[in-house]
Amino acid sequence: MSRSLNKITLIGNLGADPEIRTTTGGNKVAQFSVATSRQWNSASGEKQEKTEWHKCVAWNGGGKGSGLADIIERYVKKGDKIFVEGA
Repeated sequence: MSRSLNKITLIGNLGADPEIRTTTGGNKVAQFSVATSRQWNSASGEKQEKTEWHKCVAWNGGGKGSGLADIIERYVKKGDKIFVEGA
């Protein structure tokens, strides 16, 4: 039994259209970047903002036409707000 957990939840915007490719074994994979931002006021009252970029990869599970990479290819495009959860 593992005694650690590595899990992430992101809600952000896609920076570019996903890159879709197929491996030599025929498995489809989608690669995309998600931007998350936070805003705050500095001690002097100036509005500050920081954006972080997260590289994400989604694979098809094995069935044709029903995996995550297929869904991303069909429905996700640059600028879309997306929710990503993974371990």
